[in-house]
Amino acid sequence: MTEPGIPGGDPRGLGSEGAGPLEAGPGGAHRVLLLNWLDRENPRAGGAEVHLHETFGRLARRGWRITLVASGWPGAATQTELDGIQVLRVGSRLSYPIPAIRTARRLLARERWDLVVEDLNKVPLFTPRWTDTPLLLLVHHLFGRTAFQEASLPVALPTWLLEKPIGRIYRGVPGVAVSASTRDDLVRRGLLPRDLRIIPNGIDAESFRPVGPGGRFPEPTLLYLGRLQRYKRVDLLLQALRVLQARDVPARLLIAGKGPHRPALEQEAERLGLEPERVRFLGFISEEEKQELLARAWIHLLASPKEGWGISNLEAAASGTPTVASDSPGLRDSVVDGRTGYLVPHGDVEALAARISGLLADTEGREQMGREGRRFAATFSWDRTAEEMEVAMNEAVASGARRP
Repeated sequence: MTEPGIPGGDPRGLGSEGAGPLEAGPGGAHRVLLLNWLDRENPRAGGAEVHLHETFGRLARRGWRITLVASGWPGAATQTELDGIQVLRVGSRLSYPIPAIRTARRLLARERWDLVVEDLNKVPLFTPRWTDTPLLLLVHHLFGRTAFQEASLPVALPTWLLEKPIGRIYRGVPGVAVSASTRDDLVRRGLLPRDLRIIPNGIDAESFRPVGPGGRFPEPTLLYLGRLQRYKRVDLLLQALRVLQARDVPARLLIAGKGPHRPALEQEAERLGLEPERVRFLGFISEEEKQELLARAWIHLLASPKEGWGISNLEAAASGTPTVASDSPGLRDSVVDGRTGYLVPHGDVEALAARISGLLADTEGREQMGREGRRFAATFSWDRTAEEMEVAMNEAVASGARRP
């Protein structure tokens, strides 16, 4: 039986070959109103915004007329164009839903639109309740109880409560999930399996190149790359590093990225007694620096309890670098256990440390995983993601999908 995502076992059920480069298609006349909390210029933008612009930017170049309603931030332009997408910014990150719905309803009443795409990336906007325009729901992941790991109770509780009616309100609406884990979560909440399709994130594989053993950092180097948010559980990586330090396993951890949790993580590293040379906080890094770090690191790490996909796992794979990650929703979709890296029970620091230690000591095993990772990553591309998204959007438009 083939592994999901390894050639011969594609997670979409579409075969192992890529869809090929996008060519001019028939979708040019459609007007789409796209709703997402952030655009890629937002200081808090992350993987969901990469997905948005890589996917819908390609569709805009194919002729789709796309308007994005996103939130603003201090000093942001209220209107701009990004990647061929017209961007309207309303409200702020926390106040977004009310002005977004108001703006969307005004646009829908004033002009003809073929499709509304709700990119559900934070709190649902409950679009089926306020528009009869054909809908497509796009979901990265839902927070569930992980909201309480990231935000204060006054913020986490409403987030959790607003997710509760998703199964009832969106039942019957065609939907796209970025992973099998997200699709299964939506089905558990009451959405119908027949209405959901999986369209994984893509990757620009040509931007990520392996360097081989000779190009790696000379010292055993672990890498975390992403936003420093509480729910990312970077603290588990620090705890695993302490176990390695206690066992005299040579290893250092590079933490690349910015976010509000950095001061707490620096304090945690100090509290754990980690030697200064064992951990470095790099802060914001450029795309070129990211590519170099992913290629030169010995092992990539990610210990989130839940992700939509875990795009950095795929970028590491494309760079020929194995990942050790939590066996959690989303991450188990982007790491093939035993082939492109290892999955460990979430929160099990001993298991995490053991996998890291064993892989650091196994040069041939790491390089074999790197080769498997390159093959795995090659089955994903943003062109393919955009092509599959276009099919979903055309079907939603053609069917005249309405709220149930």
